[in-house]
Amino acid sequence: MTKPALDPTDRALLALLRDDARAPTAELARALGLSRTTVQSRMERLKRQRVIAGFTVTVPDELEAHLVRAHVLITLAPKRHAAIEAALRRIAEVRVLHSVSGPFDLIAIVAAASIGELDALIDRIGALDGVERTTSAIVLSTRIQR
Repeated sequence: MTKPALDPTDRALLALLRDDARAPTAELARALGLSRTTVQSRMERLKRQRVIAGFTVTVPDELEAHLVRAHVLITLAPKRHAAIEAALRRIAEVRVLHSVSGPFDLIAIVAAASIGELDALIDRIGALDGVERTTSAIVLSTRIQR
């Protein structure tokens, strides 16, 4: 599949959608100086091209400020990536999962209600068949988030 070409208007539309994916089309059109139907057409094209793969919910940090967050670096046994990914998808406390290069195979960003629950969660991840090792780092504060 070829990489779709994005013009400045597409990039501006994507920036607005990153800020508020539920913004009404009329509001997006006003912000871009375009008609509502033009914005709808662009959004449909971007979905077809899989530039927009979906819409998601982002919970404001202040509503989850009480949660303990950590990055769990995971080393996998050979050929276990798909099974581990599927198992991690079923764990609600896993908020983000990255496949990475280097000494680890995955980085899971997790959130738990307490240190005790975080400890149990990390043990649960480590006990998955095919996980060879986990290393975790508790997030103390977020300095930049874009």
